[in-house]
Amino acid sequence: MTRDDVTCNGPDEGVELTFLLGLGFQLVLGEFTRRLAEVGYADLRPVHGMAFQALKGDGATATELAERLGVTKQAAGQIVDDLERRGYVCREPHPEGGRRKLVVLTAAARQHLFVAGRVLHELEAELAGSADMGALRRELSRVVRALHGEDGLPPLRPVW
Repeated sequence: MTRDDVTCNGPDEGVELTFLLGLGFQLVLGEFTRRLAEVGYADLRPVHGMAFQALKGDGATATELAERLGVTKQAAGQIVDDLERRGYVCREPHPEGGRRKLVVLTAAARQHLFVAGRVLHELEAELAGSADMGALRRELSRVVRALHGEDGLPPLRPVW
């Protein structure tokens, strides 16, 4: 694809699917992150929000978090250490005993999830004025299922 392909043929003609998906993700995530910073969460990056999602409910061990995020155990440990210093997670004894620790969200992380959910829904509502978000969600879900199968979602690797 050349620069002329995009400007002469319109923004989506001849552009590869992966490029459009990447641009859409980048732009939505960037706007979402900007809005979260405006409401007091400038200290968090997208990977932190992904970790919060993976820890919702009963929490997880660092090894389980690594599996859910699709990262190494060392990377998950660094994320947990960072979030613990910031007061968003804490380590508790694992209910099954042993040396394992359960990483759980604090009230600060749960509040962030609440605010982030509100911000994301507002953003999606605004985008609905220019795109059929329901149809987009259904079609993207079909693509994911076609490539991954029906057994849930694969980990979204936080490489940004």
